[in-house]
Amino acid sequence: MGKKRKNSGFKTPEGYFEGFTDDLLNKMSKEASSLPTKDGFKVPEGYFDNLNKEVLEKVTEKETKVISLKAYKKYFYAAASVAAILILVLSIQWRDKSSFTFDDLARTDIEIYLEDSDLGLSSYELAEVLLTEEMEVSDILNSELDDENIIDYLEDNIDELNLEIDE
Repeated sequence: MGKKRKNSGFKTPEGYFEGFTDDLLNKMSKEASSLPTKDGFKVPEGYFDNLNKEVLEKVTEKETKVISLKAYKKYFYAAASVAAILILVLSIQWRDKSSFTFDDLARTDIEIYLEDSDLGLSSYELAEVLLTEEMEVSDILNSELDDENIIDYLEDNIDELNLEIDE
């Protein structure tokens, strides 16, 4: 922060405040004598006698032209019916769209999803989740396994199987 200045830069003449109140009172007494003693506003004679009649003449309602809105009702009904038909058609088309179920997914899509997503589940945890009630032993035995798939599985899961490979 900067240093505070002791000198503000403003100066008053010597003896300025000594006679200040006397000078101020003298000026006020001179100006008070020059002020007008009467108001400068006057109302013409008989102004308030006809005032009520003049105000009532200006305030009275004049007959206005009435525009019938019945002609616009036809357009309103037409627009409302078009909007209702559009909403009905769109809602019917929206309901007709079939939603996908789990059965619609291909087996490869499920496998790709499980491989790409990191669920953090081990093969044992996945086995607990799978429904074995609907599965039969013949389903597993009839599926053909390629040698490449078996080798890839063993390479990926060698730590979980606690197998040691001697190379």
